[in-house]
Amino acid sequence: MNPSFEDNLAEVRRRIQAACERVGRRPEEVRVLAVSKTRGPDCIREAAASGLMDFGENRVQEAKQKIPLCPTALTWHLIGHLQTNKVKDAVNLFHLIQAVDSLKLIMAIDASAEAAGRVMPVFLEVNVSGESSKFGLTPEAVPGILQAANGLRRVEIQGLLTMPPLAEDPEHARPFFHTLREHRDRWRQETGFELRELSMGMSHDFEIAVEEGATWVRLGSILFGNRNTL
Repeated sequence: MNPSFEDNLAEVRRRIQAACERVGRRPEEVRVLAVSKTRGPDCIREAAASGLMDFGENRVQEAKQKIPLCPTALTWHLIGHLQTNKVKDAVNLFHLIQAVDSLKLIMAIDASAEAAGRVMPVFLEVNVSGESSKFGLTPEAVPGILQAANGLRRVEIQGLLTMPPLAEDPEHARPFFHTLREHRDRWRQETGFELRELSMGMSHDFEIAVEEGATWVRLGSILFGNRNTL
């Protein structure tokens, strides 16, 4: 018999607590984002019934079809790459956009949020690894982006996101998570932005991310398994 979502979530929370204890953090500092791409509304309802309220989608078009079929109390994050022609829909659909990687995109989000009469929380995606295959700002570009965005009324830059290179050993991700946290601490002093959120760590390396300061971990297969795909 396959474990239930509730069982999987309980095991994840146990592992987060253990990781926090190893480095002197409080478990409540870490939030779980259920990566629900390709998962149907029934699967999401099961997750919500287990007490998880935060869900991450990769594609605006899929989310546009799915979100109206799900419980209304849920919080939705966009975690995939966002094109400027999808910004208006993203601002109307999501509560937070996690992977913002250019000033042009920030300006487009600000304009759409102004039209929608809301403030849009975002994270900046930082390409710490320097891989050409990944989206994200170079670390060198981030202070200038923060300075340019400082006067915007409708975008709130709350934190940072990164993805380490793929590797079988979760420990290989540690230096990339550690580097993002160090950058964040320095940018706080240089720019005055609090950048309180660090979104890093997925199903195979989330414990390492927690040890290195993650406040959001993005978890898919470890919660959902291979059940109930669209």
